[in-house]
Amino acid sequence: MPTVNVKESQAELQAELRARPRAAAKGEPLLRVEGLKKHYNVAGQAGFRRSVVKAVDGVSFELREGETYGLVGESGCGKSTLGKSLLRLTEPSAGQAFYKGADLFKQSRQAMQKYRRELQMVFQDPFSSLNPRRIVGLALEEPLAIHGIGSAKERTHRAMEILRTVGLQMEHYYRLPHELSGGQRQRIGLARALILNPRIVICDEPVSALDVIIQSQVINLMQKLQRELKLTYLFIAHDIAVVRHISDRIGIMYLGKLVEEADTDSLFANPRHPYTQVLLSAVPVPDPTAKPERIVLEGDLPSPIDPPSGCAFHTRCPFAMDRCRTETPLYREVAPGHSAACHLT
Repeated sequence: MPTVNVKESQAELQAELRARPRAAAKGEPLLRVEGLKKHYNVAGQAGFRRSVVKAVDGVSFELREGETYGLVGESGCGKSTLGKSLLRLTEPSAGQAFYKGADLFKQSRQAMQKYRRELQMVFQDPFSSLNPRRIVGLALEEPLAIHGIGSAKERTHRAMEILRTVGLQMEHYYRLPHELSGGQRQRIGLARALILNPRIVICDEPVSALDVIIQSQVINLMQKLQRELKLTYLFIAHDIAVVRHISDRIGIMYLGKLVEEADTDSLFANPRHPYTQVLLSAVPVPDPTAKPERIVLEGDLPSPIDPPSGCAFHTRCPFAMDRCRTETPLYREVAPGHSAACHLT
């Protein structure tokens, strides 16, 4: 495999970043996902038939260059599975994902390698995604080695450079994962994703395991790096308040499907799906005198093995009608740039 030299100076890297086209200004999608599905076959026990878990069931959306697209939903709705399917860390069951005119889901393993340099992922639990027996520096250098980038000395230089970029010191290069705090480990996860100079970073609940102060620091760092490196984020989370702070547009998932999508301001000003209204009503208000109206859901998230008929949310929706129990609502545009799947819209 031919060796590619690491950028010799920060000036060269910045020149490359300035040369990147800004598709967001034209409204062109950098990544277009159509009908993504990920189903799992569950073996039945004696006397019972096999079942299918529809973890992601026909999700379509666009990711525009330079933006942050927030994907929100409660645990078990398929958010993380969707993110991993885009990178084919888990193979999708159906659908298409177009990047630079190519369908990522149809690429061979060898062809997919070059796209992984431009599409990276930050995992929810950085401790479990790091090798506990390898120092941080070697973990950072591994992506460069896999892609044949630079000599050993150049890779070490690049690893130390990226540590400074995410607010750590060169001494962290020699530490093991257990010697770092949670916030430091998440910065290492971010550094490992950025070391290949990607264009898209899929962030799978990157701050959910951190305390509030560290969450704020990491999110501010991500926004700073997005501006400097011209990154595009798919930000997956269940905390809609955090997503509001960082996202340009937001998609709401429920039981494997996208039920609403809009730009952040429109979604918070006028949520059209009852599930979105429930999520927004649960956001704490920093005013001790305020008495916000809470919408309390009854019951748990239905099983994806046996989802409800009609609208999947009707078993918990406070506004459900007879039609909701039998007819699946069409996901459609209900206002310019605002889509929802609800019979009430």
